[in-house]
Amino acid sequence: MKKLLKKRVLIPVLAIVIFTSTTAFKNDFFEIAKQIEIFTTLFKELNMNYVDETNPADLMDTAIKSMLNDLDPYTNYYNEQDVESARINNAGDYTGIGANVLTLKDTLVIVEPYKDYAADKAGLKAGDKIIMVDNVAVADFKDDAGNLLQGAAGTIVNITFVRQGEVKTAQIQREAVDIHAVPHYSMVNETIGYIVLRKFNEKTSAETISAVRALKNQGAKKLILDLRGNPGGLLSEAVNVTNIFVPKNQLVVTTKSKVQKYNKTYYTQRDAIDTEIPLVVLIDGRSASASEIVSGALQDLDRAVIVGARSFGKGLVQRPKKLIYGTQVKITISRYYTPSGRCIQALDYWNRDENGKATRVKQENYNAFKTKKGRTVYDGGGVQPDLELEESKFSPITEAILDDNLIFKYATEYYYNHPEPELKGFELKDSDFKNFKAFLSAKNFSFETHTEKAFADAFSIAKEEEIGQAIDADYSELISALNAYKNKAVDANKDQLLSLLSDEIVKRYFYREGLYSYYVANNFEIQKGVEILKNPTNYLDYLN
Repeated sequence: MKKLLKKRVLIPVLAIVIFTSTTAFKNDFFEIAKQIEIFTTLFKELNMNYVDETNPADLMDTAIKSMLNDLDPYTNYYNEQDVESARINNAGDYTGIGANVLTLKDTLVIVEPYKDYAADKAGLKAGDKIIMVDNVAVADFKDDAGNLLQGAAGTIVNITFVRQGEVKTAQIQREAVDIHAVPHYSMVNETIGYIVLRKFNEKTSAETISAVRALKNQGAKKLILDLRGNPGGLLSEAVNVTNIFVPKNQLVVTTKSKVQKYNKTYYTQRDAIDTEIPLVVLIDGRSASASEIVSGALQDLDRAVIVGARSFGKGLVQRPKKLIYGTQVKITISRYYTPSGRCIQALDYWNRDENGKATRVKQENYNAFKTKKGRTVYDGGGVQPDLELEESKFSPITEAILDDNLIFKYATEYYYNHPEPELKGFELKDSDFKNFKAFLSAKNFSFETHTEKAFADAFSIAKEEEIGQAIDADYSELISALNAYKNKAVDANKDQLLSLLSDEIVKRYFYREGLYSYYVANNFEIQKGVEILKNPTNYLDYLN
């Protein structure tokens, strides 16, 4: 009787669930089909009837990208060229001129020629502005003009570029370029090794393992792993790098999604290289994604002391989906969570403010979690270092100077006006800082603080409410005080700006290889890491 009753109850319930889910699916499918039909009709009418000639490919590209802009910055559409660029980025090699190139509106700027590769051998320097590739003017090229520099190994590309106001030409033979995920490792002293991890591509864990073993063979008893400025990459490689320092079958990261199949747990799959070696990990505000998986996991497992500035806060996972005609879409499919259970996504793209900007989780709304040994850590905005250094945080004025590429531009001027210095003991003087301030002035550098913008918005509202005159004098006084602050802000950030200038200038003369050697001897964060590792009691205090 009971079994019969259960069946009588269960069958209607199942029927309701199936009917409801089927109805919901049909409704969703109908809505999607309806919107596609509307768009197709509009697209056809527009291309047939618009007063001027239209380019269907350009229109569609704009339509797709505008649609995705309303989601998050990581959900992106890729045409055929973009797909190849993404493959290169993940593989860690490509065929081209061997230089890091920045695409601007009408030029390609050489950011960094790689030592002994084609661009370097052809004499190109950082700061050179490419205006023509073969017979194609960069300013007239619709897609990413950087793709013009790529091609089969051994083929020739002719470029026209501007250097210090003078137009020059160069003929470059393309070649295969191997971009190392670990561009540098060395001994800081007799017992401490230093490893730079630049990106997470298919070679990352293998190169990191080779570096760890090499340093241990050289006598390393402790390690510093540098993830500063590392934007991330492959999630699987983040798990594998973590696995170097933690044992097999250890949870590293969990992904959670509305789609059941994307809810996954990632555990270490291999035996570790070394589970005991003392480890310091350096991060900053530009360490993101896979970098945060590694640093967050090692922090949660009390396996490393994290030093520097709070990381970027990208806790979103993307997956590429193939479309037709060789195109792809990369879709944000889930959020990731560190072993303690925290999601460190900093920006909320789905609850934007009145200006359409993503909102940041407020510190008072962070949630507390516990590491393996019971230390308190928080979610809500990147990985918080165990030792947070003020020197590692970029001030608003430093961010503004970097955003305007003024560190880079000044280093270019410096390079062409100074002979090659000695790498050992290189140091910018007060006179150089004075020259840099004059350079900022000549470039009409200015920046708007968040406070200044808020005051301007408030004053605008006050004028609409016809109380502007009553507070006009006070407002002028506030703006004067802000301008006085901004005038002093460059001096207040002298040490940070000199450090950034020194790094960029050293790279001009001695390439990235020389920069890392300079880091080991002079970098503040590395010196702090050494200080922690030299004192075992201090090191353990952070982890306990």
